[in-house]
Amino acid sequence: MQSAAYSLSSPCSIPSLKPRKFCSRAGFQPIRVSSSFAAPERHEHSVSLPNRSWRLSSSSSLPLRAWNLVPSDSKPDRFEVRATAAESAGEGEKSGSLVKILELGLLFGLWYLFNIYFNIYNKQVLKVFHYPVTISAVQFAVGTIIVSLMWTFNLYKRPKVSGEQLVAIVPLALVHILGNLFTNMSLGKVAVSFTHTIKAMEPFFSVVLSAMFLGELPTVWVVGSLLPIVGGVVLASVTEASFNWPGFWSAMASNLANQSRNVLSKKLMVKKEESLDNITLFSIITIMSFILLAPVAIFVEGIKFTPAYMQSAGLNVKEVVVRSLLAALSFHAYQQVSYMILQRVSPVTHSVGNCVKRVVVIVSSVIFFKTPVSLINSLGTGIALAGVFLYSRVKRIKPKAKAA
Repeated sequence: MQSAAYSLSSPCSIPSLKPRKFCSRAGFQPIRVSSSFAAPERHEHSVSLPNRSWRLSSSSSLPLRAWNLVPSDSKPDRFEVRATAAESAGEGEKSGSLVKILELGLLFGLWYLFNIYFNIYNKQVLKVFHYPVTISAVQFAVGTIIVSLMWTFNLYKRPKVSGEQLVAIVPLALVHILGNLFTNMSLGKVAVSFTHTIKAMEPFFSVVLSAMFLGELPTVWVVGSLLPIVGGVVLASVTEASFNWPGFWSAMASNLANQSRNVLSKKLMVKKEESLDNITLFSIITIMSFILLAPVAIFVEGIKFTPAYMQSAGLNVKEVVVRSLLAALSFHAYQQVSYMILQRVSPVTHSVGNCVKRVVVIVSSVIFFKTPVSLINSLGTGIALAGVFLYSRVKRIKPKAKAA
């Protein structure tokens, strides 16, 4: 038979039964329950009470803590706290991601809006003030003032630029000048929509220049995406009502200059650990562009951006000056926002956004200036832009490595 022995003992000794005397140890001691198994015929229960305090001992230790009115830090409580903290963290991540999405959407909206205003105001000025070099210099001058104010009031950290970096930036500034100058020349000659249709061929120049100077051979998918771009631009050019060769070649030269800037930035920039972020690099290029272009504008076109000359030419001085300044502000703002977006998204996403931006600019300019557009012209423009979108998607497809 099974037998169990329970013994109750106490470490506290109470010699008398006086009620004022208590055990020296406060609280209840841990209670242990022990059981033992003896021979089948033996069966006994023994209880010894040598003292008035109790201890229940056992071979299997099951500690029971003293009853405390203060809530203990039990496992369910800890689990509950952790679960609550995890839920709070999840809600914080969701709210944080929502804020980032809204912020990115706002930046894309500003990018498109500033681009629309730049093209509209710039076209209005260049239609009556036929000095694209001077207008380009004014735009760089306004950008230089904005950058100087940003650095002066610590809105953006003033960079420490070495002489080696400045030497590397000079070629970038030169092609940056040419890219914006040729764009202004094209906008002065043809419709805004046609200029941006031609500028949709930028991927073509990017692929050709990268293959020539960087050794980056395109994939079959990239080459395939260039076909609708080139075909769409040709179709749109043939049916363009405002077509003329100076406007066409100026836009093509702008493509060549802008993509040369991208190639040079990869080939000529200084070491990676000394490289500048995009916004700082753009700011330095803007200042350098103004310093280089201002004397050229005076030498080539003379000092024409003055009230006296505009009045003598029969122009509305206030309209020309205000629209020129607004175009310059929009020009600098949309490029700054573009680089801010590039810091937050991948180059592929930025390229897709740029394609959508060109569509928005073309449509808005056609509506604002009431540009006559034929069905074939619209089809050509649509094919070219579809090719640009396709290019931005297949650009990330990497060629398969050849087996050894």
